[in-house]
Amino acid sequence: MTTIVEADPETAVTAPTRFSVNLRQSGIYIAFAAIVVLFEILTSGSLLEPQNISNIVVQNSYILILAIGMILIIIAGHIDLSAGSVVAVTGAVAAVLMVNLDVPWPLAILATLVVGALIGAWQGFWIAYFGIPAFIVTLAGMLVFRALTMTVLGNQGIGPFPDDVRTLANGFTPGFLKNIGLGVLGGADLFTLLVGLAAVAGIVAVQWRARRARIGYGQAVDTPLVFGLKIAGASVVLMFIVVQLARFKNLPWVLVLLAALVLTYTLISQRTVFGRHIYAVGGNLQAAGLSGVKVKSVTFWIFVNMGLLASVAGIIFAGRLNQAGPTAGNAFELDAIAAAFIGGAAVQGGVGKVVGAITGGLIMAVINNGMSLIGSPSERVMLVKGLVLLAAVAFDVWAKRRAGRSR
Repeated sequence: MTTIVEADPETAVTAPTRFSVNLRQSGIYIAFAAIVVLFEILTSGSLLEPQNISNIVVQNSYILILAIGMILIIIAGHIDLSAGSVVAVTGAVAAVLMVNLDVPWPLAILATLVVGALIGAWQGFWIAYFGIPAFIVTLAGMLVFRALTMTVLGNQGIGPFPDDVRTLANGFTPGFLKNIGLGVLGGADLFTLLVGLAAVAGIVAVQWRARRARIGYGQAVDTPLVFGLKIAGASVVLMFIVVQLARFKNLPWVLVLLAALVLTYTLISQRTVFGRHIYAVGGNLQAAGLSGVKVKSVTFWIFVNMGLLASVAGIIFAGRLNQAGPTAGNAFELDAIAAAFIGGAAVQGGVGKVVGAITGGLIMAVINNGMSLIGSPSERVMLVKGLVLLAAVAFDVWAKRRAGRSR
């Protein structure tokens, strides 16, 4: 005789609560906080000054843009060694169009983006449809596009760029509203503060909705206290950065661009079919193909996207320097790859997040900036960055082995 026990409808939707820290997911943020605190102490408080925070964002914006594209490629199980050279050649294209040919800057930017996408399509074709490994194709691309840059520019750069392009790369949003006093902190731009508050409200709403969804599916969630502390901590950090920027020169335009890209690509990677297919391809290529995922198409389009984002970075970098030079973008691909792996991407693919890549890029930026402030030589900076990258990958390998033994 079989006895059927019906579930209590009141308990069926009650999710278990837990108090735990997933080091693989949260470790990057803990490490970031520790590095910031360390350099804040070593620099006697200079690291988190309003102007320096703004400098960190502006000076590393192009690496962060590249990291967004690179994380998708690494999740899919590939690599791109040509990103820095694509930055250089698209910057050269933009310079020729705007400076030498007097093409209006909006049209020139659009044409440069198309060139970047075509470069990505060229590489994506050989990788996806011809079957050549991405390492080889992009290594060849690194050489070819650097050679094209030097052919176009010679030994001299082309500049200056139009003021609007320079403003996009180096400028700040205008004061749409008046400044308000913040006591001992002085004045701050009201519009920037309101943008920060809106961002905090958005984070709270998204996280609360995600928590309710997990509860609805009966999944384990953090206790209310832990959930509240996490949200409060993230909100305090975000508002601190916003207040510091509001005290300096408002929001950098590149930060607005970065925020839009992070939001867009987070939604694409986490909430769309194409995003899920990227993870499927990187997690298990054969299973993805057998499940109906168009593996070749996914591979092709992530490289098109990488070329597009590299052209955005090329325009930003050239605009910041106010000229396109033959050595632009040198080793940028290495920084972008390091940002992705430090941010939690797995060596084998299938794992990673856009926010993690941005955090990894910021870790590299803080190390660069902090060691510069304390007067460290460049070779010591490279040493520290290399050790940080090695530690991040070693931690990922260790976490996977530990998870495998616990099954």
